[in-house]
Amino acid sequence: MSKIAPAARTDMVHTARIFEKCYRYEDADRVRKAGVYTFFRVIESAQDPEVVLDGRRMIMLGSNNYLGLTNDPRVKEAAIDAIRRYGSGCAGSRFLNGTLDLHVALEDRLARFMRKEAAVVFATGFQVNLGAIACLVGKGDYVYLDKQDHACILDGARLSFGEVRRFRHNDPSDLQRQMRTDTFARGRFIVVDGVFSMEGDIAPLPQIVSVAREFDAGVMVDDAHGIGVLGRTGRGTAEHFGLEDEVDLIMGTFSKSMASVGGFVAGDATVIDYVKHRARTLIFSAAPPPASVAAALATVEIMEREPERRESLWANTRFFAEGLRSMGLDTGDSQTPVVPVVVGQDGTALRMVQRLHEEGVFVNCVLSPATPPGRALIRTSLMATHTREQLTRALEAVEKVAREVGLIEPARV
Repeated sequence: MSKIAPAARTDMVHTARIFEKCYRYEDADRVRKAGVYTFFRVIESAQDPEVVLDGRRMIMLGSNNYLGLTNDPRVKEAAIDAIRRYGSGCAGSRFLNGTLDLHVALEDRLARFMRKEAAVVFATGFQVNLGAIACLVGKGDYVYLDKQDHACILDGARLSFGEVRRFRHNDPSDLQRQMRTDTFARGRFIVVDGVFSMEGDIAPLPQIVSVAREFDAGVMVDDAHGIGVLGRTGRGTAEHFGLEDEVDLIMGTFSKSMASVGGFVAGDATVIDYVKHRARTLIFSAAPPPASVAAALATVEIMEREPERRESLWANTRFFAEGLRSMGLDTGDSQTPVVPVVVGQDGTALRMVQRLHEEGVFVNCVLSPATPPGRALIRTSLMATHTREQLTRALEAVEKVAREVGLIEPARV
């Protein structure tokens, strides 16, 4: 747990009204005082299967480093070489002076990898959805979002001039019902996560695509947690369902399987060209730095050349998820390396994460509004590079703590 805690300001003579909410905010302090604050923990090592916090080694079950590439020597060397050649930054936006030949090479490579005509790279994945959705959805258009879509999808829709509709989670019939009601829609756009990052379930893409065809709607899939994980060759949710030609836009990030930071969207060349010239988060943001771009480019090559990484990831996922379920723990509808433990109350989840931290296992705590009220989660995620011994130790710790908090009946003596 991080030892850094902000000091309370009690001696202020004058505070502008806009900041009053900051001084009334007490949620974080209440959790700190209860001794179960496990956010902003400071990691002192690479995102490997084991990490170091406060000089102590812990099993990392809270990272999105699915293929275990963030500390791969080839990826690091590619980033170092890029810094030697291009320097540490681009000193401007992609739109003006910040586009390097390295950006173009990555975009061409991503377009080929995703089997799309073109791709464009942004500084972060959040900026991809914020910029692309906002510029594509205009006045008179309707954008349809799953209620569990990532925050950046919702924010991108809200920034647009279109009408925002949210359908029940993974419920294509509710999507269809809403589309039938919206008789005055000029254009329609459906945006869903391929893999939902909190509970690891997969969008029912075949049914969503069927509804899209019925109403002449465009489809965009946020595959941040799907690329490198799903599909015969790791190309994500659309490949998983055999629907690559039916999905108009596929968004991805570099901060998960691709071991870097940044994001992209791939699709029809005309649509991508429009996004390049209209997405404010691309035009008015600094370009992704050379090291990040080179690292992402290196991972695409590794993902294609080493399918055994994905096989190891899925073997670890099956082992760990089956271990949790054999204890009687609720893992929801997870179908991916994101494996939650449904805890229920926020306080129980917070205590469980703190106890697991003390037992040497790093997991993430998911509370409302990231999950519905009363459905707090312990979120775990697997890596291809976890060893069976590490996962066994983690399962033993989970079982011990789950008994302590009452998720599993106490062992009989």
